[in-house]
This record gives sequence, C-alpha cells and structure tokens, in this order.
Amino acid sequence: MNEKPLNVLFLCSHNSARSILAEAVLNHIGRGRFKAFSAGSSPRANQQPNPLGLQVLQHAGISVDGLYSKSWDEFGTMDAPKMDLVITVCDNAAGEVCPYWPGQPATAHWGYADPSAGDADDAHKLEAFRKTMLAIKRRLELLVSLPASKLEKTMLQSTARDMARGQ
Repeated sequence: MNEKPLNVLFLCSHNSARSILAEAVLNHIGRGRFKAFSAGSSPRANQQPNPLGLQVLQHAGISVDGLYSKSWDEFGTMDAPKMDLVITVCDNAAGEVCPYWPGQPATAHWGYADPSAGDADDAHKLEAFRKTMLAIKRRLELLVSLPASKLEKTMLQSTARDMARGQ
C-alpha cells in the first residue's frame, strides 16, 4: 500500500470503554487504510481500560496490545500524529470544547450508551460491552468499505456525519 493511512481519533470522557473499543476494532479491520487512536477529555488518575471491554475484544479475536487510557492533550500538540478524522463516541465528550487539533481534521459524533454505566452485575455489563462493540464495529465496517473518494479531506466531514444518522 502506497498511501498513508487515515488517522482517526476516538474521544470519550474517560477513555476506558467506548473509545478504547473503537480504537481496537478499527485497527483490527482497517486493512492498513486506517490508524486508530483513542483518548479521553478527563481520564481519571490511573485510569485503565475497562477489563470487561478488554475481555470482549479478546473474545472477538481483536488484539488489546498497546491499549491504554490517555488524555486528549496528547493529541493536541504539534508533534502528535496528525489526525484526519476525530469522532466523539460519548455525549459528554461531544459537548465539551475540544483542544486545537493540528491539521484541522474532520469531526463527527457517533453516540453510544456507556456499557459500564449503572449497577448491573458483570454478566449484564459484559453483554452491554459486547453489544456496544458490535454496534461500533458495524459502523466502522461501513467506514472501511467506503471508496477513497468518500475519504478525501473535502468529503470526510460530511461522510462521517452522514454515517451517524444512518444507524
């Protein structure tokens, strides 16, 4: 492949569940056309990816190597990887004022319910994580299958936002 991959940053509040799922899934199915990252607007001190999310990914055959929770500040610096697309995956992060992203990437919001929310037992939460991962995967499969013309910088914003309405 001669083209450089499209860099996609998934944002959530704590970077422990939905954004981690999206990062892992896109890196798994992206066929080298995409490089996914994730971050949180306000990860807690010593935040780690949710173990139930990691379990769901591993059960699906998706690598969890290198996944860790981090602040979106890491991606707002001039020496950070230049993002082509920034997608918020939780409503809280979507409503926050984002840092300046070098390169002015396209942005979109794809909202998913928090699978770790509530006081359900681990079996129910595990099922919520599985359903969330599958919903994210369906949308990302659409993204990965798009022709190159829909992924050009001039089209990317409307394409990503249209995908949010399509599901």
